[in-house]
Amino acid sequence: MRFRPCIDLHGGKVKQIVGGTLSDSDPSATVTHFVSVQPPSFYADLYWRDGLEGGHVIMLGPGNEAAAREALAAHPGSLQVGGGVTPANAALWLAAGAGKVIVTSFLFENNDFSFARLEQMRQAVGRERLVVDLSCRRDGDDYRVACNRWQTLTRLVLGPRILEQLASACAEVLVHAVDVEGRQGGVDEDLIARLAEWTVLPATYAGGVRSLADVMRVRELGMGRLDLTVGSALDLFGGHGLAYRDLVEIDRRERGLPFSPRGM
Repeated sequence: MRFRPCIDLHGGKVKQIVGGTLSDSDPSATVTHFVSVQPPSFYADLYWRDGLEGGHVIMLGPGNEAAAREALAAHPGSLQVGGGVTPANAALWLAAGAGKVIVTSFLFENNDFSFARLEQMRQAVGRERLVVDLSCRRDGDDYRVACNRWQTLTRLVLGPRILEQLASACAEVLVHAVDVEGRQGGVDEDLIARLAEWTVLPATYAGGVRSLADVMRVRELGMGRLDLTVGSALDLFGGHGLAYRDLVEIDRRERGLPFSPRGM
C-alpha cells in the first residue's frame, strides 16, 4: 500500500470539500473543511521531497486551470491531474507536467459508460498514462459509479467484469467512496474488501479516513493491493485525526526504506 497525496483545487485554491456537496447551481450547499494559505506548488514540492509518487491534482469545477498548471510544473511527471479531462485537452495536461491524466465525466453518455469514449481517451494519451475514476455510491447491495462531480448515479455497477474490461485501456483506477468522502467518519470497509478482491489493475481508494487505525484497516482489508489517499483528516489540511508525517513514514516502510530524519 502506497500513500497517494492530493491537491484538491476549488476556486483556484487548495481546499478540502465534503464529497458530493460541490454544486455550481447552489454554491451555499458546498461544505468546505479547509482552505489553504499555501499555493499548489507548496504541496507539490513537499510531496516530491518526501518521495511520494502518483499524487492527484483534482480540479473541482472551472477556474482551477492555472493552479493545476502551477502544481504540475513544480516537478513534472510526479503528479496526476483530473477534472474536466477530455481527448481534446489531455495531451496539453501531459505537456504541462502531468505524469498521467484522470478521466471521469467524459466517459459517460446519458449516464451510461461509453467504451467508445474510453477508446478515444486511450488513443489520445496511451494506456500507460490513463487513469479511470470509478468513484461510487452505495445502491442497495451494489456500488454504482457516480459522475458529474458525484451528483449523478450512472447505470454502471462496479464489479470484477468492468475492472477486467478496463485493464486493456488504462493503467490504474481511482475510487472515491462518495458516501463517506470528506466526512472523516470511517472508511467503507465493504467497498475496500470488494475492490481488493476484484481489481486486476493498480487501484487507489479514497474516503472516510479519520485515523491511523483507519489507514491500517485499509491496508488489512485491501490485502496490500490498494493504495490510499487521505484529505480532510490530515493535519496538513487542518485535520486533527492523522499526521501527514505518519503517512510518509508508512509509505517509506512499504518501500523498504528506513525512517526519514524529518519523520523522527
